[in-house]
Formats: sequence, structure tokens, C-alpha cells
Amino acid sequence: MNIHFGGQCVLVAGAARGIGHGIARGFAAAGARVFAADRLLAEMADLPAVTRQVDFVDRAGLRDWVAAAALEAGRAADVLVYVAGGVLGQQARPMEEVAEDEWRAVLDANLTGAFLAAQAVVPGMKARGKGRIVFIASGAGLRTSLTGIQAYASGKAGEIGLARQLGQELGPFGITVNAVAPGFQRSSPDYERQWQSYSPAQQEGLIARTALRRTGTPEDIAHAVMFLASDFAGFITGQTLSVSGSP
Repeated sequence: MNIHFGGQCVLVAGAARGIGHGIARGFAAAGARVFAADRLLAEMADLPAVTRQVDFVDRAGLRDWVAAAALEAGRAADVLVYVAGGVLGQQARPMEEVAEDEWRAVLDANLTGAFLAAQAVVPGMKARGKGRIVFIASGAGLRTSLTGIQAYASGKAGEIGLARQLGQELGPFGITVNAVAPGFQRSSPDYERQWQSYSPAQQEGLIARTALRRTGTPEDIAHAVMFLASDFAGFITGQTLSVSGSP
């Protein structure tokens, strides 16, 4: 299976670190014209991509990014990958101690941003009659979250539901919408902080419970995303692919 995206316009939302960084690199290596966005502009300087600082809960800013990418690429977006979100540095606490603005910030970054980004690219994809949208959800959206953060588990479950619903809505226009649910990996400061909070016995236990006996890598997720964005996955939509090293 040789997956190639020669000349395609690929947008990666949330490319500054970890999984998003790996996804942007993967698409570029496969021939895509990559447009990468994040709030952390400086951390994308090494990417083989056109980069832009974007706040993903700013609808106007997202639409400006999508329009600028289409203008530079000479075509509307072929692929959108929404990676942004995470826990925003928050720590697990009992629900009665969580402030409303903390809840909303994590939910917006993970779920509202995914909706707004998809909303921004869909008109161009509809006009072409084809498109690929992939949300990076989490195993936390399929089960309970190792983070213990209520808004993160809810936001990731919401992304999975959004992929399913948009897959149904956009299918008649030739647009597929899927999600990838990564297992644990040490690919960002938040993930690393979580890993270091575990005792050696807990770290060993996490690895032992993973069938393939390792944590994931950004490349593992990039490969899954690139498959879902390719023509090989043209009859797959509304699905969530778990990439966790375990059944």
C-alpha cells in the first residue's frame, strides 16, 4: 500500500507539538502541501509546512486560515486533521472543585474547535465533491480518562460523536469524517507530566496492560490518519479507529 498525497492541500490544526507535529511531517513526506496552525507559532518553525498562528475557538480566525491556505495552494482543502485540544495544563480534581471557565476551556479546545474547523473547510470540500476530515480523539473518549479530567473525557467523547454525525451528514457530498483515538504516549508536556506523576510500579503497570508493551508515538497516529485520509479509506466514514497498542 503506497499512500501518496501529491499536490493535495492538507490542513493540520494543532501542529506545534507531539501528535500534530508528527502528522504534519507525515503528510509532507507523502507529497502533500501542508498548512499547519497552532497558537504556538514558534514551535512549528521546523515543520516542512506553511505555518500560521490560529486560535481554534475563533471562527473568523479559522476561516481566514482556511481561505489563505486555499489561496496559496490554488485549491480548497483536500484534508483537515484536527489535533488541537488536550488538557490545557489542568490537573485532576473532584468535580465540585472545577470552575466553570476551566470546564469550558477544555471542552471548547477539544470539541468546539473541531466543529468550527470542520465548518470552515466543508464549503470548499462540497464544491469539489470530495474531502477528508479526521479528528484526533482519545481512548479517553471510549473509556474513562487516565487524566481524571472530566471535561477532557467529555470533549473527546464529543469528538467521536461529532465524527459519526458529520459522517452521516456529509457523506452525500463525498466527504468522509472519521476519528482516531490514540492510547497513551509521552509526546507533549502534559502527557509527560502525567507520566512522571506515576510511580515506577504504575508506569510498569501501564506498559504491562498494553498488548504491544510500549507507549505510542506520533508516527503511529500519523500513519492511521494518513490511511483514513487516503483513497484506500474511501468507503469508511463516521468511524473511530483506536490506535492504542491493545485490542
